[in-house]
Amino acid sequence: MKGRIPALVALFALLLAPLAPPAWGAGRPAVELSASQAGTGGSITVTGSGWRPKTLLMILICGRSLPSRGVIGGTNSCANADGRAVTTDARGTFRGKLPVTEPPVPCPCVVHVATVTGAKADADAVFQVAGHAVEPLPAESAAGRLSVLTDTRLDGSSGLLTWFGAPPSRTLVFTVGNVGASPVRDPVFRVGTSHGVFAPQWDEQQWRGTIAPGGKAEIKLPVELSAGAHGDYTVSLEYGGRVLAEQPWGVGRPWGVTVFWILVCLVAPAAVFRIGMAVVDRVRPRVPARRPARHRGLRLPALTLRVPRTGASSPAPGTRTASALPWFTPDTDPGTAVNGRPSAPQENSAPQEKSPTAPTKGNT
Repeated sequence: MKGRIPALVALFALLLAPLAPPAWGAGRPAVELSASQAGTGGSITVTGSGWRPKTLLMILICGRSLPSRGVIGGTNSCANADGRAVTTDARGTFRGKLPVTEPPVPCPCVVHVATVTGAKADADAVFQVAGHAVEPLPAESAAGRLSVLTDTRLDGSSGLLTWFGAPPSRTLVFTVGNVGASPVRDPVFRVGTSHGVFAPQWDEQQWRGTIAPGGKAEIKLPVELSAGAHGDYTVSLEYGGRVLAEQPWGVGRPWGVTVFWILVCLVAPAAVFRIGMAVVDRVRPRVPARRPARHRGLRLPALTLRVPRTGASSPAPGTRTASALPWFTPDTDPGTAVNGRPSAPQENSAPQEKSPTAPTKGNT
């Protein structure tokens, strides 16, 4: 009974095995071509299997390459402008057409397929471009060979000046081991930076030191971008014509530059306006200040009421005449004669003295 239980379990697992989806990574990614040779202007069909599901791949025709040695010189040896991008399906397979173009370097050539994002994976298939030059590959050196043992990383951070457009900089850190039979002294690495799908810009950097056969060393190389760079970049490491590692680098936008230009667009017009108004104020002619206008209302002519005296002769020219007081009327004025006779004084008036020249009353 005890021996039957493992047998039943094994049979049950065997029956369920075809139903389970194949795990990615169990087999190496493979590439197949519809033709091994074609001329410029034609096209070939490229199929692949064993890739990670739902993954973006790039298909290129590269020169100076063999499946056993890879692409010597990296993507600089490939026809990047005529490459094609495909996406694998849920089973990790793909199928696509690739136009045939001449690579920038001589053959032997391959159709190179590599992942664009995620875990790095690639595969090559031998291909011959009809009519393109063919040259032998450089012989492999019997000296020491370096291989990256650990994942690469970028150390460092952006400062305040980078926020205002200064060149972003990092330090590429990785560990290499010498898998050759002889020591490697002062190796020269090539560090490249690429933005998006563009080819990397390479910079040679020499590391001072010696790596013995079977030994390893941690290497740090500076990496710097141009001023104002931002977006998604890829840092590539190359040694001996082979790309050893690639590291993504996301660079933030220098928002300080944007804020600066916004302030310039606001302040500059205001300053120009103030300067222009000051110039106009100095150049324009001076006008004397005017007195405030008085209110001109309607004026009525002055009226003087004069009451004529009856029985009195008009005064001679040049003589002043006494005007009647306001509490006397023309008939009760003491100095006015009524019907040729002087009027009698009123009761409330002051007594008057007889004038020597006053007329006397005669006998009637």
